[in-house]
Amino acid sequence: MATSSVAPDDPAAHRGISRRTQSEIYRAGISGTRPAVPIDPVGLKAAARKALSAEAFAYIAGGAGSERTMTANRRAFERWQVWPRPLRDVSTRELGVEFLGKRRATPLLLAPLGVMEMAHADADLAVARAAASLGVPYTLSNQASFPMEQVADAAPGGSRLFQLYWSASDDLNRSLLARAEASGCEAIVVTLDTHLLGWRTRDLDLAYLPFTRGMGIAQYTSDPVFQKLVRERAAASKRDAPGVRVTPKAVAAALTIARKGAPLTGGGSAIDNLRSPLPRAAVETFLDIFSTPALTWGDLGKAREWTSLPIILKGIVHPDDAQAALDAGMDGIWISNHGGRQIDQSVPTLDVLPAIAERVAGRVPVVFDSGVRGGADAAIALALGATVVALGRPYAYGLGIAGETGVREVVRNVLAELDITLGLAGLTSIPQLDRDALRKV
Repeated sequence: MATSSVAPDDPAAHRGISRRTQSEIYRAGISGTRPAVPIDPVGLKAAARKALSAEAFAYIAGGAGSERTMTANRRAFERWQVWPRPLRDVSTRELGVEFLGKRRATPLLLAPLGVMEMAHADADLAVARAAASLGVPYTLSNQASFPMEQVADAAPGGSRLFQLYWSASDDLNRSLLARAEASGCEAIVVTLDTHLLGWRTRDLDLAYLPFTRGMGIAQYTSDPVFQKLVRERAAASKRDAPGVRVTPKAVAAALTIARKGAPLTGGGSAIDNLRSPLPRAAVETFLDIFSTPALTWGDLGKAREWTSLPIILKGIVHPDDAQAALDAGMDGIWISNHGGRQIDQSVPTLDVLPAIAERVAGRVPVVFDSGVRGGADAAIALALGATVVALGRPYAYGLGIAGETGVREVVRNVLAELDITLGLAGLTSIPQLDRDALRKV
């Protein structure tokens, strides 16, 4: 974990995260040390492209179709400007907010991103540690590279939510939620918008889906219900899997599948894992049950039976769906179009945030994501009605470039810019951010 280079008696240490961050960076620069990751979002993405494999960058950076939704998400922010308001005492600023019944140090949380092993071997463990070091809640993906219990052990003091992709097996859904509650997660985030996998052109061009290699399914292979389904599938199989042309890439994929299937085989040798039918059966079982297009509003009541944790619905874009979530007694609404990864030419989330926030009227928290790249973006979303703002791709880029340190610096930089934006707008706390702080273009 990166340690602060700010001297204890440095006046900047008492002037908020923006001054502390600037002081850290400029002090280190005297010795010739530069930040581990680029500060500018464009430079961050470019550095990640160089650091990641072609497949990893395509999976993280790509969107649906011709990626018009990703563009629209960003352009939506360009329609709002922050009013500078000088000559106000902003010497002390407070970024804290109330979220899910607790006081949080900042209005930022980390969105769930799956298969982070594509970016760095420490994957979710590194992300959890970085988030905990900054007091930022981390939404652990259902498609994580490490089981939720191992992530909890890696950052025992961290705040975590668990994202559920509602699978075709209710027994599995029930088991995952029970594990999330037992491992200390504070809420369940049910992602609604991936009941069909988006038309992701970059991945299709590379003919690459990490799950077919056994990656990103650690929550499943560590689950007793899923393990039972896999054993039943392997026992019932009467024929070989469809033939795969033997190439170096096919062999590499087989080795990855065998390694990722170790929780099912008892962690034997690589040869034992290759010989076992269970790792391949795990991939096939996952692909069969990953999600269900039959999910409806009526099914959500089951989640209430499976957990006592608050339930947040992620993937809400239409105001009527926000109202339906309220009517269903949900505990939070997460406005998201999956970062533009599901529908090409989808409605940009920032454009609907004000209407949804008005409809919700403070009854439940509103989480916002899609298109957020920096602290000024977060300020705009908060001013338009978000309770908290979720960060996605940028922290994955930081992970790919510099592991845990990269994640920490990316998140720190967003918070520092948010703090500066707040102060230069003449405000001293997040609740003061409202429409009066913005000018619509």
